[in-house]
Amino acid sequence: MTITATASANTNIALIKYWGKADESLAIPVTSSLSLTLGGTRTTTTVSFDGGTGGEDAVTINGATPGGTARERVVRFLDLVRSRAGMAIPASVTSSSTVPLAAGLASSAAGFAALAAAATRAAGMRLDERALSRLARRGSGSATRSIFGGLVLWNAGVDDETSYAEPVDCDLAPAMVVVVVSAGRKTISSTQAMRHTMNTSPLYPAWAEASREDLRVALDAVRARDLPRLGEVVEGNALGMHAAMIASRPSVVYWLPETLDVLHTVRVMRDEGFPVWATIDAGPNVKVLTTGEDADQVAAVLRDRIPCATTSVRYPGGGVRVEEVTA
Repeated sequence: MTITATASANTNIALIKYWGKADESLAIPVTSSLSLTLGGTRTTTTVSFDGGTGGEDAVTINGATPGGTARERVVRFLDLVRSRAGMAIPASVTSSSTVPLAAGLASSAAGFAALAAAATRAAGMRLDERALSRLARRGSGSATRSIFGGLVLWNAGVDDETSYAEPVDCDLAPAMVVVVVSAGRKTISSTQAMRHTMNTSPLYPAWAEASREDLRVALDAVRARDLPRLGEVVEGNALGMHAAMIASRPSVVYWLPETLDVLHTVRVMRDEGFPVWATIDAGPNVKVLTTGEDADQVAAVLRDRIPCATTSVRYPGGGVRVEEVTA
């Protein structure tokens, strides 16, 4: 009997960043991290272990057949699922995303969280959320957090069993204004940039050490519902990560001139009294942390002052969702 399963997951944006692996083969991070899952950013994936095409996995992403590393990552993840399920049948995978791929907008987090949920159900497996989080991590580290909605803590752990994400129980529900200055693919992947930063940046060890304290401060701020304190440490953590990248040899620079324009504008807006703090992942695009009540006004100001960018408001979203299973 062939099972077809469809699942979807949202992207998440790290507030306290994950940058660098202690174990690349298992995707165990150097430090724990904190993220916010965003609504309206879903990737939807359908998987069936039906023999694929010509005896190989058939993969379609946003209507196109990926090649190279993009295909290899999907096939490698399917191999992991097949190994755990005790099967060897090629699969058909169809995926579509509402966010640009490889643009520093966490598309891989949503993609592999959805793939983990759909592939395991299609293989006849039923995993609890923690086990699914551990599995998704093997496809893309940040995918471990997209299993859950809202604020999520990824415990770095020391091995496969202890490295997993879990929801943070709190009443704080900030919004994010996403400012896309470029939807183009980044020139160096996150995996390559992480490895290069760890190996060559003299600032990386200090950033990793500071990040542990940043996480403690951030969690305290979340529990106290203190958004200004959270925003301050979030912005500092992101800028520190990029400083470590820029100090790599040769340098890794994801920012564009427009990125700096947004960062400057956020600082000016904060001086004007707006509750806004910036964060940036591995790409040129800026996410602005703010309150749910102020998000629309913040977005309107950013659209007026950064007219070249595409600006949207995102509120906290839910975790992975299995939408359909048919036999």
